[in-house]
Order: sequence, then structure tokens, then C-alpha cells
Amino acid sequence: MRGSQRSDRSPLGNLPLELNAFVGRSTELAQLAEALETARLVTVTGMGGVGKSRFAARAAARTDVRDGAWRVELSAVREPELVEHAVVEALNLTDHTSKPPRQVLADHLAERQLLLVLDGFEHLVDVCASLVAELLRCAPGLRVLAVGRRPLDVEGELLFPLAPLAEPEAAELFENRAAARVPGFALDDGNRSDVRELCRRLDGIPLAVELAAGRLSALSPAQLLSRLEDRFRLLTGGGRDALPRHQTLRTAIGWSHELCTREERLLWSRLSVFAGQFDLEAVEYVCSGEGLHTDDVLDVLGELLAQSVLSREETAAGVRYRMLDTVRAYGADWLEATGDAPRLRRRHRDWYMGLATWCELDWFSPRQGEVAARVETELPNLRGALEHCLTEPGEAHLGQYLAGTLWFYWVGCGRLSEGRHWLERGVELDSDRDQSRLKALWVLGYVAVLQGDMVPALTALQECREEADRTGNPTAVAYAEHRTGCLALVTDDMPRAETLLRSALDRYHRIGELNSNVLMGQVELAMALAFQGDLPGAVKLCEDVRRVCEDHGERWALAYALYVLAYGAQAGGDQARARHLLEEGIGIGHAFNDLLGTVLAIELLALITAKEGDPAEAALLQGAASRMWPSVGLPLFGSAYYNAPHERCEASAREQLGDERYEECVREGAGLGQEATVARALGRAGARPLGAVPAPRGLPPNMRKPVVSPTSKGGETTG
Repeated sequence: MRGSQRSDRSPLGNLPLELNAFVGRSTELAQLAEALETARLVTVTGMGGVGKSRFAARAAARTDVRDGAWRVELSAVREPELVEHAVVEALNLTDHTSKPPRQVLADHLAERQLLLVLDGFEHLVDVCASLVAELLRCAPGLRVLAVGRRPLDVEGELLFPLAPLAEPEAAELFENRAAARVPGFALDDGNRSDVRELCRRLDGIPLAVELAAGRLSALSPAQLLSRLEDRFRLLTGGGRDALPRHQTLRTAIGWSHELCTREERLLWSRLSVFAGQFDLEAVEYVCSGEGLHTDDVLDVLGELLAQSVLSREETAAGVRYRMLDTVRAYGADWLEATGDAPRLRRRHRDWYMGLATWCELDWFSPRQGEVAARVETELPNLRGALEHCLTEPGEAHLGQYLAGTLWFYWVGCGRLSEGRHWLERGVELDSDRDQSRLKALWVLGYVAVLQGDMVPALTALQECREEADRTGNPTAVAYAEHRTGCLALVTDDMPRAETLLRSALDRYHRIGELNSNVLMGQVELAMALAFQGDLPGAVKLCEDVRRVCEDHGERWALAYALYVLAYGAQAGGDQARARHLLEEGIGIGHAFNDLLGTVLAIELLALITAKEGDPAEAALLQGAASRMWPSVGLPLFGSAYYNAPHERCEASAREQLGDERYEECVREGAGLGQEATVARALGRAGARPLGAVPAPRGLPPNMRKPVVSPTSKGGETTG
């Protein structure tokens, strides 16, 4: 009997030669090399087309092992019992004995130092896991680099998830492959932005980028971009020598789909209704039912994670999941084919209506920071819900409700422009729910006031007041009156502002309303008093606001109260106290990304800085504020009262510095970004980062069910 032996064909392995340039991945290659030094089994996982095979082969070629690196291509193996034979064949072993192939492998590898690359094992997981575990036990010099769409789940396995290419590397790959098809092609000012956008929309998936580059023989990058809505039809034509599943984008993603169970395919299709990131609670509500029990969602989700259909991310709002747009598009096609898409979109809408309702209530609490982080994270899905409501017949009132409910985010977290976009779209539509429309109107008026756009603000607030009077809605009357008083404040009609704001606060008191809006009404009344010379009255009101904020854990309205208190302190000559109050307020405003509150405080801080004897720094702060105002609206609302501190600061600084030096300092300040400006204002090198708020506690138990009113569609609810 003849034993097994290795032929002399390739003493250092059988890795394929590279036929074109390998682009990028230098950091990942270094990390994988380190992983192979510390673990005997490393599994590179990732979705189809992400470049796992090419990446693993490049890493294996750079690995120094005495007996070489050997690659086993398993994608064409269909029968589990043939896996061991495929490995024997790849190692170029011959054996004419009666020994089973697994024993042949064990004997051959026992004394060797070798890297075995198992590529494309995901449809043969069980047998591959068993084989790898046994070979690692009996061959101490063996290392295995497995490459597939899911882990082997073998003891000692180290996972190496491979992400798509970053945008610059994807663009470089596109340029390299395009130049091979269209001689002389290169990125330039005429096509660079289109190529970068194309790579971004293709999620940086190397296969998709290469297939797109292959279309350049007929289309320009701009034409490719315009046709990308049907990416699966567009991105075909891979090389004839490519694996069949890598010749089109659809088959690359479809291979993963074929490996899924019925429940996994069902969840995949339903997850396509989400945009951006999403969490487990949302998935359990939106995607369960009709063939997928709520209790099974977590396990099925875990399988999709294991198969690289989803990715897991740690965020300020906790653990989240994400699906690449290309994977989402494939699932969306399946969802449409099932006929279940309208129901899933309604459930998605319901969940995010409920989320917005909870967040609005929790804004007036110690959890304001959590709410801000949560809504920032959920914004893509909230946008999707808004778009659905404002385009679906019969749901305009839901869109109005949702856009109005998010007032705290539009106003408190630096999203005035986007908020106005949704609010204006909402109020343009007819609806049969007066309450939803009235809320959207007063919020629209509020946003427009803060932007300094007074005519649209007055129009919205007058309509809100008239309709509220007609329908007998005391809450809407109070809010319309409040925001009309705010309009009078920023247009310098202080007596009218005082009258309207006092009346609105009385109305709030009668209906039992207490929230951040009510506290802001007190702050605005205090400002009206301060501008009329009643500083003690203004301070008294804002000290009361401060106490209520401390009792309720409210921070956003507190920052504005601190602004008024600082205004009073600087007018009274206590510049040190004024600075301390403003610094606290700026820290709060910056944490919420409240640009309006932050820039108002910086304007006042500039005056205090000038009074403290540093005119150059004061001018610099004014320049920094001038850069921030365009992102908010009309600088200082165009108000003479709000502008007075700015003018006094400028006059003082110019007098001390001279016009040329003053303008130089202003230009220097205008060159600062927001982070640098806040750091400068706070007198330190670093400032609290945007979104640096406490981690969220998750939704209350009752958020697992929507909490607003029933709709006419299927008995589902709207929030």
C-alpha cells in the first residue's frame, strides 16, 4: 500500500496570482496579520461582494509559514461528504490506501506548519466546522483562515468582520478598474463628485464598484448615477472567469438569500422598511406577526447578523443594527413581491409615531440628553415615517402630528431648516384632524420666528389662533398666543410682547400645562422686561425658571434662563458672574447642538470679554458668531434690542484696536468651526462634543405598543 504524499508542483502553496491591482485595505491587512499571529483559526466574514476572498488571499500571501498557504475553494462543492476530498485535492495529495480522507489530511498536516484558507464554506458550515476542529486538534502547526458569510462557531475561532471600502478607497478602485475598460480614464474635477456619490450609494461594496466601472464603456459616471435606482439590472457583466455568483450584483446578494431559512428571508424583507440604524424593540414590533412570532425575532435577527446580512453598531443610543442599502434594496424587492409592503410601512410609521410621542413627553425630564441622542439616531427612520404620512392618501393628519410633535428636536437640536421643510409640507395638506394641524401651525410659526422670517411666522400663527378659537381648542390658543408674543419680542414691540406672553402664561396655568415651552415663555417674558429696563423682574422670573428646571431635570430651557441672568449680571457690572452663567449655558446648548442658544450666548460673551479688557478676543468671538448665524437664520433676528450688545461690543473693540486690527480679529474668528468656537468661548482646548449626553435607558415597557389613536387601516394605531 502506498501512503499519501505532496507533489512537487508548488512547495509554497497554491494561492492564485493577482491579475489586477489590489486597492486599499492596508489597515485591515495589518490587523488580520496580527490576528493570525494570535489565533489558529480566524474567520473573515462579510456580505457577498465585499471582497473577502481577494482580501484573504492577499493576507495569506503575506503570511510567512514554512509549508506554505493553501487555498480550498468550496463554493462549487454541493455535497457535504465531498468537502474533505476538496481539501485533499487542493493540497495536491494523492492516496491509494483505504484510509478515509479526513485521516489522510490529519496525517499529512500533523508535522507541518501550514496556513489553510477555506473559502466559500457558508453553505457547508456543519461539515467544515467539524473538519476544522478536528484538524486543529491533531495538527499543532496548522492555522486556518476561513472565509465566508458567517462564522464556523468553532472553539477558539476569532472573527474578523470585513466592512465595505471607505469612500476614498472605493473611488480609487473605481478609477483603477475604469481605466482598464476606458484607457485614459482618471478622476478629475468633472467626474470626481459623481464617482464619489456613486461609490457612496453602492455602499463601497467592491463587487458593485467594479461592476459599475465595467459599465463605463457605454455610460458616463453621471449616467451611471442617474440609473442607479435599478442597481440590480444595471450592475451585471462580471468577468467570465468570475464565480457565477460574482458576475452580477443580484446573484452576489441572492447567494446569501438562498442560504437563509424561510423565517430569515421573511425578516430580511421586512427589515427593508427601516432606514439607517434601528434597534431590537423596533424590529420586534414592526416585523413580527404573519409568520414570524415576536419571540422568534431575536433568534432570526441573530442569524442574519451571523450571515453578514446585518451589522451591529454601538451608538450613543445603545446597540443598533444596520443594513447596507444594496442589501436593503434586495429585501425591498422581495417585500413588494409578497404584497406585504403597505402593512409593514404602516407598522413602521406606527412605531416611530409612538417613539416621537414618548420623546416629546420625556423632553421635559432629566432624560433630555437621552431624547436628543435617540432622535438624532432615529432621524432617518423618522424622515421615512414623515414621508410616508405626507404622501399616503388619508394620512396627512398623521404627518402634521409627527412634524409638530418633533418641535423640541427642530428647535432644541439645531434642525430649524429641516423642521420647517416638514411642517410646511404638512400644513399645505388638507386633513380632518384639527388638533394635528393646529399643532403643526404653531410649531411652524415658532420655527419661522427663530429664523427671523416674520411674515410666514405671522401667517401661520394667525391661522392657528383663528382656527383654535373656531374649534374651541384652549391649548392651541395658548400656544398661538405665546408664539405671537415671541414674534413681537424679536420684532422689538416690547409692550405687545409682554401683554401676549403674560396672557399665554395665564392660559397655560389655567389648563395645567407645564413643560419646556411654558418655561421658555417665562424666559421670553423676562427678556421683554429686561429690554424695557425691569432687570429685577427679569431676574426674578428666570430664577424661578431655574428652580423649576432643577426640580424636573430640564436643561434646554435652563440655558436660555442662564442667558437672561447673564444679561442682567453684565448690566449690573458683575462680569465674572455673567461669564460663569454664559459658560454653563453654552455648554448645555452645545451638547444639544442648539445653534441659536449657543450663538446668542457667544454674542453676549463677546461684550463681557470686551468689558473685561480683551478687545481682540471679543472681536474674534464676534467673527465666530457671524459664521454661525447663517446656519440659524437672520442674525440677532434683525432686532435692535438683541443687537445692542453686539453694537456696544463692536464700538468698544474698534475704539481700542482700530478698524484694521478689529477686522483682522473678526476674520480670524470667522475661520473657526463650531467646536473650536465653543472651546474658545469656554476658555479651554476642548469642548463637550456634540451629542455627549447620557446613554439612553431604552423605551419604557409600554412603548412596545403604539400609543396614539387608531387609524382606518387594519385597526392599527399611529404612535
